[in-house]
Parts: sequence; structure tokens; C-alpha cells
Amino acid sequence: MSAPGASTPLPHRTVANIRSPSGAAHHQSGPSTPMRPIPSNFGSPSSLRADEEIIIVEFGTRKLQVGFSGDAAPRGCVWFGPDQQRRAGDFRGWQTDYRSDWRRAAAGGRWGKDHELWQYDVRDVDLGLVGDKVERALREAFTKYLLIDSRPRRMVWILPSSLPIPLLSAALDSIFTRFQPPTISLLSSALALAVGAGVRSALVVDIGWNETVVTSVYEYREVASKRSVRGGKALVEQTHKLLAARLPEAQRGSDEAQEHVLSFEECSEITTRMIWCKPCQVFPRPATSSDGLETVEEHDEAGEGSGSSLGRTGPITIPLKSCRSPTSLELPFDALAEPCENAFFDSQYSPSSFDDHELPLPLLVYRSLLLSPVDVRGLCMSRIIFTGGCSNVLGLRGRIFDEVSHLVRERGWDSVQGKGVAQLQANPKLKRTGSRQSGDGPVGVMEVPSGPGREQDGVWNDGAPAAPEPDPIDEQLNRGTDKQPRAQGEMRAIESLGAWGGASLVTHLKTQAIATIDREIWLLHGAAGAGKASDVDHKTQRQSLGAGGLIRGSVAGSSAWTLGVWGAN
Repeated sequence: MSAPGASTPLPHRTVANIRSPSGAAHHQSGPSTPMRPIPSNFGSPSSLRADEEIIIVEFGTRKLQVGFSGDAAPRGCVWFGPDQQRRAGDFRGWQTDYRSDWRRAAAGGRWGKDHELWQYDVRDVDLGLVGDKVERALREAFTKYLLIDSRPRRMVWILPSSLPIPLLSAALDSIFTRFQPPTISLLSSALALAVGAGVRSALVVDIGWNETVVTSVYEYREVASKRSVRGGKALVEQTHKLLAARLPEAQRGSDEAQEHVLSFEECSEITTRMIWCKPCQVFPRPATSSDGLETVEEHDEAGEGSGSSLGRTGPITIPLKSCRSPTSLELPFDALAEPCENAFFDSQYSPSSFDDHELPLPLLVYRSLLLSPVDVRGLCMSRIIFTGGCSNVLGLRGRIFDEVSHLVRERGWDSVQGKGVAQLQANPKLKRTGSRQSGDGPVGVMEVPSGPGREQDGVWNDGAPAAPEPDPIDEQLNRGTDKQPRAQGEMRAIESLGAWGGASLVTHLKTQAIATIDREIWLLHGAAGAGKASDVDHKTQRQSLGAGGLIRGSVAGSSAWTLGVWGAN
């Protein structure tokens, strides 16, 4: 015992009391949350979100963009290249002394083809390799950009309407087998671009890699499509031809059978960074005022005396590393516009020297508008959308738009052209004085004023005309409509959020897709199970955007389904 008078020790808790449940129960201070058993039927929240998440995938010839429905932009972009085809454990690309042997691939006819996902000519395409490329790119996008696992999720694919069925079947077989999504919905890239621009009708000019496609979209439907082989591949080839022609003989090599002397990666980078397009040489007509005086354009007087031009004319130094020995090439700035001129325009040739599949881009756009119906043309020509990788070339969109406007002013909308038409119009014998020509337009009708105190048909009418009674049904129908007139009949270009942004908006609004494919039906029948568009009941699956949702519009319970526009390829 302690001595009397000693201080009494404070009641501290011992370590045994802290660790023991009984001691903790006696000295517990403050509120505590009771332990509750977790129900066994409750899983991870990610499994619940997986049923709601819809993944949007946009397929291009050289890249793949992925993201979630409702996002304004894709989460990531995966480019196709030779690095995707290396074997597991091959880390030679990270070595300091590693150099890609592109000459062997170029000698085998693979110059640039390893950077493509597919080719529209499927006669020499390995469809199994296409499926493996799609599966590997999508798995890389899931892991690197979306940060999700390979749990089954619904997908929406954005594809060009001209994609052949063998390529589509190879991609669907690979994804349905490896990722097992319940449904895959297909959306046309031209239709998604129109939605991304906020319009129902548009003329989509897609300057892509393999070709340029001009599609007329009218009320969310593709009504016409024309194409030309002039695209990004031709532009890179012209860039290689320009650089190879300026190289010295020692850099070209002695092998005459060698077609390419520079690598595809270097030519593609120079094309993206330095190639530009010259402006239109045919200027628009000057506007005249009411008093007949022409509008005088302003000029920089200080620049005229100094001899400066509209563009830069000094030499450009381009370093080249893929030739036999690294060198630098000096080119005038105007020479960098020659590849774009030769790839997309070929102004030195007459229009009659081109076939239908190799038309210059301005003539292709003009003929697409010319062959369209009048109502479609009036709306589409006021909503021209330029898209594609080559549309980012400096000055290309303005050049195409100016030349198309010049063709419209010069030729009009007459489909018959030639010397015979010009001679027929200039023939004085066919022009009669005082007679009305066929192209003068309809004859106006003089309106007779009517009202109280006016004479109608020889009878004097003193009574006021009875005003029509308002129709309540028409008032309700016109209550939610826009009173502003729609822009039509004039050339105008508009911007779009892109095909991926339009598809994200369509999917987020639960709009039914053109073609929705169920996994079980596809694995059972494949592409052969798809019916024609006329055989499908339009009440269950519409051929245009309409009411309904991707979830509610599934074809799992229906026996008839269609591939939409892809089934006709």
C-alpha cells in the first residue's frame, strides 16, 4: 500500500483494457457506429454502372476513337501502325540503336499499308488480321484511356456507309467473341456529323485517307453519295514524289526498282506539318451598288512598294532522316503547295479528261449538288460540312468552297454542258423580239385590289370581306415551331462537333440506331441472318432517327433485323 498522504494515481487504462473488448466496453467514450452485416446479394458498384455505360467507338482507316455516351469528346485515340503487330516481349523499339527496316516493307509493297486498319479492296485483305487489330486496339483503349475492364457493355459503332460486309463481319466476330457485348448499334458517320452540327440536312464532304466521299443527308437520311479516289494517301504520295525529286542522286540509290526512297512516317509528318493549299485563282464577281458604282477593295499601300506578296516565298529547310544518310533539303515555300494541287485539283487538265471515280474535289461537290433533287439541293448547299483528316490542310476548305461557288455562278444548275449548248444559247435566230424565253421564269399575275367599295367582276361590292376564323388546331401546331425561315438556296459552310460528338448526343438522348445487332443472333446466323430493309417491320425498327432508345430498341426479342445501309454493300 502507498504511504498515507501520497497522491492517488490517476485511473489510466492499461494496454490490456484497451485491447480487450470487455475493457473497451467499460471505458468507451463517444458515439460509435454499430457493425451491420453486408448483404450477400450486394455486388460492386462497377457492375451496376456497366449496365448503364454505353461505349462509343469511331472507326477510321488509320485510327480508332473511344469514349462514353454523353461525353463531349472522346476519351482517347489509338493509331494503327507497325508497332501494334510486334510479338509479345519484343522491346527492340526502346533500344537506342534501333532503326526500323522500312525499306524491306516498301520492297514488299507494304509502304504505308501497315498503318491502315483495312482496305476497301478486300481481295487481298487478311480478315483475321483485321479482327485481331480491332480487338487489340480496343483492349488498349479500355486499359489506357477508359480505365475499365473487359466487362460486357453495350457499344455503338460509327462507320462509313460504304464499308464492305466482309470487313464489318470480321470486326463484329472479333468483338462479339472477345468482349461479349450484349448489343452493338451501327451509326453512319455522315448522319452523326449532321447531328453534331445541329442540322437535319447537310452535304458532308469527307476528305478521308483512301478516298473523298460527298454524301447528301436530307432529314436524317442518306439520299445520295459520290466518291473520288483523291484522298490522304494520294497527298502523301505526292509529297514523297516532291521530296524524292529534289534529293541528290547519291541519296536516291542505284536501285532503279526501288519506288520509295523515304519512309512513310517521315512523309506523313511533313504532309501534316508543312503542306498547304493555294487560294482560288478565280475571284468572285465584285458586288455593285444601286447607283452602278463598283466596290473598291482596300489594299496595303505600304506593302505594294516593298514587293511583298500574299504568301511567303523564302526557302524552307526540311531535315530528312530516313534516306541513306541524314540530310537537309531546301525548298521554296510555294513548292510545298504542289502536292495538294496535284492530289486534289489537277487544274492543268480539262474536266472531260477525268473518269467518274477520279473527279477533282470542286467538280465532285458541284456534281453532287447538281444531281440532287431541288428541295435537297436547296437545303444541302447551305449546310456544307468539311470533315476528314485532310480537311485540316491549310487553305483546302476555302479553295474548294470558292471553286464550287464559281462553278455555280458560271454554269448554274443546268446539267447539259458543252459547246452545243453555248452555240444554241448564242443563236440569234432563236431569240425573238418581244417573245418570252424559256429561261425567263414564270409570268407574274397582276393582282386586282379587292375590298370594300371595289368592283369585282363588274359588280360593285360595298360589304367588307369576311375574315377567316382562326383554326385552334393550327394554332396549337404552330405554337412550338420556329418562325424563322430556314437558310436555303445559298452557298454556306458550317462547322460540326464531329461524328463522335454527334453519336454521343444521339446515344445519350436514347435515340434508336439504324441497325442494332444482338450478340446471340449474330453468333447464331452471322451476316446471313440480316434481312433486307423492306422485310423489316418499320414499327419495330425505323430506318431513320426517331423515337425510342438504344436500350428499348434492342432486337434481342425480334426475329427480323437489318444491317441498314451496310447490308447493300
